[in-house]
Amino acid sequence: MKIKKKHWWTLLLVMVLVGSLLAGCGSPAEPAEPAEPAEPAEPAEPAEPAESGDQVVITVAAGAVGQELELTQKAAEMYMDQNPNVLVNVLDTPDLAQDRLGLYLQFFEAQSAEVDVYQIDVIWPGDLAEHFVDLYDFGAADVVDEHFPAIVENNTVDGRLVAIPWFTDAGLLYYRTDLLEKYNFEPPATWDELEEQASVIQEGERAEGNPDFVGFVWQGNAYEGLTCDALEWIASNDGGTIISPEGMITINNANAIEIIDQAAGWVGTISPSGVTGMGEEDSRAVWQGGNAAFMRNWPYAYSLGHADDSAIKGLFDVSPLPAGKSGEGAATLGGWQLAVSRYSNNPEIAAEVALFMAGYDAQKMRAVEGSLNPTIMSLYEDAEVLEASPFFGSLYDVFINAVARPSTATAPNYNAVSTAFFRSVHSVLTGSIDAATAFEELELDLQDITGFDIQ
Repeated sequence: MKIKKKHWWTLLLVMVLVGSLLAGCGSPAEPAEPAEPAEPAEPAEPAEPAESGDQVVITVAAGAVGQELELTQKAAEMYMDQNPNVLVNVLDTPDLAQDRLGLYLQFFEAQSAEVDVYQIDVIWPGDLAEHFVDLYDFGAADVVDEHFPAIVENNTVDGRLVAIPWFTDAGLLYYRTDLLEKYNFEPPATWDELEEQASVIQEGERAEGNPDFVGFVWQGNAYEGLTCDALEWIASNDGGTIISPEGMITINNANAIEIIDQAAGWVGTISPSGVTGMGEEDSRAVWQGGNAAFMRNWPYAYSLGHADDSAIKGLFDVSPLPAGKSGEGAATLGGWQLAVSRYSNNPEIAAEVALFMAGYDAQKMRAVEGSLNPTIMSLYEDAEVLEASPFFGSLYDVFINAVARPSTATAPNYNAVSTAFFRSVHSVLTGSIDAATAFEELELDLQDITGFDIQ
């Protein structure tokens, strides 16, 4: 059953806020921090099941970027066809990661049973582990070896599998094949080449009568998406990963400063001034409307770009992101998992739903119809999957070697670390401050948040 987005959002927000007030909890204005960790509880004994008629009701909180909501609903229908005694509701949640996390934290604060299964970001297991059951207690051991080991490790906290991998992500460069041919370019291998090509193509297309045409769109709003984009720039320029895996604050270095200042120079030149307010779907709208030469985005945009209603159908391809001083492009590791709430009234059935949705058949459907990267390794050899998204094979190394955000090293403070980072970068992109000053201040903020030493 699909619940309409606006109705669900309004209803649930009211429910959560009222519940929080009754429990004596406020609604944070800033991106919320996880509550003080409690000892992980044993899986709850099933209470009286939530029912609709004779059916147990399981609610899955899912994303709606691109085709995510529709594909999650289709997977739910696949499960219900085999399990008519279960009704799976799919709850549409906010697109921006910070907004979604804020909503989740309000559910957790109230220990609400309203949501049984949560779609969680690859960066959240360490911060949110206390709120989820151990899926090893519900049959995950039988299937976990099918998934990328690194993602399973990411989702394992103190030996507990708090989420099953669902789909993985890494940043890609989308480029217009027709325009590169028209202007006699090859896909750019470096950021300097991208700047040059984007400028030439933008000038040429505007001169031919498209004043809205821009060279390059990406995710520049102050949210987790900017952390991903900026980490790619910095890592590709040999500037580190903000905080090292060993817990050393590394962000204030010459290479990181250089590339962020370079990116700030794109705003209002090869990128629209409004790029500093763009998320994934905003940049895709410009790109898919035929008004950009290049786009940084996740794999989900591939199938949408080749849809019948797309202005660029058949006119683009993807490649690894460009390189800076390191000589190699860097793609931030993304992806989403399915976790079962400790507060669910039906954890056993909820776990069954989660494992089904993350299983071979559902992941294959999502890969073929939505170009969502599987986490099941064998699907990268599936002929139907590779026919639908050929780059899954050609760019396989990009996905398995993607750069991780420092969520493990900084747990349970990653959300605060990322917020400080993307706000700092955003201040540079909007011209409020230069990168050298911003990162000098940022490293002190990160030290206050984490207690780590500065390199």
